[in-house]
Amino acid sequence: MGNAVIRCEGLSRTYAEGGLNTPVFAGKSTLLHILGGLDAPTAGEVWVEGEAMSRLSNAARGRLRNRALGFVYQFHHLLPEFTALENVMMPLLIRRAPEHEARVAAAALLDRVGLSARLMHKPGELSGGERQRCAVARALVTRPACVLGDEPTGNLDEKTAAQVYALMLELNREAGTSFVLVTHDRRLARTMDRALELACGRLRELPAGDV
Repeated sequence: MGNAVIRCEGLSRTYAEGGLNTPVFAGKSTLLHILGGLDAPTAGEVWVEGEAMSRLSNAARGRLRNRALGFVYQFHHLLPEFTALENVMMPLLIRRAPEHEARVAAAALLDRVGLSARLMHKPGELSGGERQRCAVARALVTRPACVLGDEPTGNLDEKTAAQVYALMLELNREAGTSFVLVTHDRRLARTMDRALELACGRLRELPAGDV
């Protein structure tokens, strides 16, 4: 398997409806859900840190996902009743980390994404860019090997999107965290080490000049 965080082969996904098998593996979200172990492929396999996801129990798959992967979506999915600090602490608390350690780690990461003055603010009191930066911090707080992003800046204005892009690239360089991002923004795609196009259910790698 080499040193790849995520590896996949021969993936396809169909749904049975009305006696018909409907292929749906042309969607970016479907692909990310399969890569992240949130959905199972009809055929093919995904390996995360060398472990075949299909061979794990639901509980083991959940533990691997919590340990190795982070997720950022177009909409932040922060819990509205909790503060920014509490939202970022949550993945560590789910992992049963001591509350004090979770609080220190979450505060440090929120400071890293420029939200040290907003720790006690709830999502409704944050701007769109602040909410998304908080979501990035939550995805990174467990120090995952890879973060999966589904249009992570698709709901932001151009300037704020550029700031979040820059933050993710900086964290990639500094922390060694890999990012697999789905985006329609070709400017973002050009900043990635590799760019692939998903069309008609197939992935193809794009030469640098085609991005």
